[in-house]
Amino acid sequence: MNWYWILYIGLGYVLGSIPFALVIGKFFYHTDVRNYGSGNLGGTNAGRVLGKKAGISVIVCDILKVVVAVGIVSLYDQEASIWAGFAACLGHCYPLFAHFHGGKAVATMFGFLVSTSLFTFQNAWYVVIPLIAFLIVLYIGKMVSLASMCAAVVSTLYITFMQASISMEVVIASWLLTILVIYRHRSNIVKIKNGNENKITWL
Repeated sequence: MNWYWILYIGLGYVLGSIPFALVIGKFFYHTDVRNYGSGNLGGTNAGRVLGKKAGISVIVCDILKVVVAVGIVSLYDQEASIWAGFAACLGHCYPLFAHFHGGKAVATMFGFLVSTSLFTFQNAWYVVIPLIAFLIVLYIGKMVSLASMCAAVVSTLYITFMQASISMEVVIASWLLTILVIYRHRSNIVKIKNGNENKITWL
């Protein structure tokens, strides 16, 4: 590790701090999504408040900001790019540009999986397996929060068992991201336990 890492991780955090739910909501819909729904600056809340098109747009942008962070840093330091991706996810949850009140790291964790698959070890299953887990749990339980947490756990378990063929940095960062995702969903866990968590109606 050297002082360049501070720059790389800082870049990841700043890119992750771009609150696309807030930007898209205010610019195109003249609505601050923080004042509606769950108040989170993520794709799920943006979709509930602003509509499906806005929700998808936010999710795509949130994924891409992590991919861009990892992609840029990987040109200079593969190991540092993993932590730049983690910093981007952290920035999404605690954004510099939105008073440190952000999303729940679901789309950004997917962005982390996509980017490390592309730039670090070229393993598509790293993305496909948690995506399948997400869709199965979503279809059965109709809860995005539960599906997201399960997908995060599945991805990390897969990465852990694949440890021999990938870097330890990816394993550690993935565990930290999974903990972050679950922590950010702590209110949803209470709702799931009490049986009053929001369920999707279109599936």
